[in-house]
Amino acid sequence: MKFSIIIPVYNVEQYLTKCLDSVVNQTYNDEYEVICVNDGSTDSSLAILEEYEEKHDKIKIINQENRGLSEARNTGIRQAKGKYIWFIDSDDWIEDDALNILHKKINDEDIVCFNGRRYFEDGKTETPDEGIEISDISGWEYYNKYALQSRKFHFTCVVLRVYKRDFLLKNNLFFEPGIYHEDNLFTPIALYHAIKIKSIPNMLYQYRIRVGSITQNINFKRITDIITIANRLAEFFIPKTDINKSVVYKDLSSYYPNVLVLAKKYNFNTSKCFDDFNLGYYKVISAKTINVVYYFLLKIKSPLIFKYPQINKIFKKLHLI
Repeated sequence: MKFSIIIPVYNVEQYLTKCLDSVVNQTYNDEYEVICVNDGSTDSSLAILEEYEEKHDKIKIINQENRGLSEARNTGIRQAKGKYIWFIDSDDWIEDDALNILHKKINDEDIVCFNGRRYFEDGKTETPDEGIEISDISGWEYYNKYALQSRKFHFTCVVLRVYKRDFLLKNNLFFEPGIYHEDNLFTPIALYHAIKIKSIPNMLYQYRIRVGSITQNINFKRITDIITIANRLAEFFIPKTDINKSVVYKDLSSYYPNVLVLAKKYNFNTSKCFDDFNLGYYKVISAKTINVVYYFLLKIKSPLIFKYPQINKIFKKLHLI
């Protein structure tokens, strides 16, 4: 079996049918499986899954208590039997010929990347990003070439790639439980490990932007999780001696200012965030991360240093200036 499609499902009764129709009605004729991980849904999502399971032998349901998107994906990885895994969100859908195209293009790469388009519920259509066509390069070369390019559909989104299952297991590539923005942590590390990747320009994925989705809701934990991810990436990449780390450091340097921007945009009390040790970022920011951030903010003479005096306060707290 070449493909395992993994779909985490949690309270998406309004959108699930379109997603499932897109994966079971593929033009691809060979065997593939669709693993739907019902992550403790309390609406009619499970009933919809069971209806599809009765009609389509490709559909396999795994029920678990609600543990979040990362754990649902991890469950799917452990149960998958296909050579390649594709993570699909349950409110999105894929093109009818997606698997057929991938089948023809894949040549034993660790990761194959492709293009997607964002779909807005108000009916707004968006021209997709320009497709990327490249082959026979390492994941790290790909990351350094494209990670910082401005794109509508964010580079780190895992739904824009299929992954060889053995590659994921060999490198222990699972999703960090209990955090938002888990793709931001997973993707750079996966690409670091990938020996051979390919990117095809085909537009295969439709990503729904909807009110109420995880990515559209901002809360204090989501903001602090950005720093948690920066810490994890710093812990992973700073000790590495086999790569040029300038791009990943530039990427890391954006995390901390972004926290301040989000906190201000959504009216969190930024002074309280930084002044109160028990609630603030002192507990979660690592010294390694902040060194990287400070170095690049100075290097690019970022106005954020002057716009947010809290940054300098943190540096002084950590005895970096």
